[in-house]
Amino acid sequence: MPARNDRLSQALKAVGDPSRLRILCELGLECRPVTDIIDATGLAQTNVSFHLRVLREGGFVRAERRGPFIYYCLSDPRLLRILHDLRDWLADRSTASTGKATARRNTVSGRTVATRGRLKEAS
Repeated sequence: MPARNDRLSQALKAVGDPSRLRILCELGLECRPVTDIIDATGLAQTNVSFHLRVLREGGFVRAERRGPFIYYCLSDPRLLRILHDLRDWLADRSTASTGKATARRNTVSGRTVATRGRLKEAS
């Protein structure tokens, strides 16, 4: 079990950097060349290249050569759903701490989201 936790900890460190997280979210479900990633994130080319290397080594993205260009894609589309679910979970916790319970449909999975210990139908 400790080895699994070590792997999880390393994965969370890799995606925990705000720039790397922004790159993953900007990629979405599309494969994009480095120039598009630079334009979308506003990061410098050397910075984007460094973060892409970390993400590639961590197994989060894969590189595809298309002619003279290298395109980067999420290695598994489930990663985007996991990131969206985590963001929704954090938003739900924030909402719960203010005492406002609201139910909404998860935009990625389409599932009804439980809030404040109850499962409500989303409209």
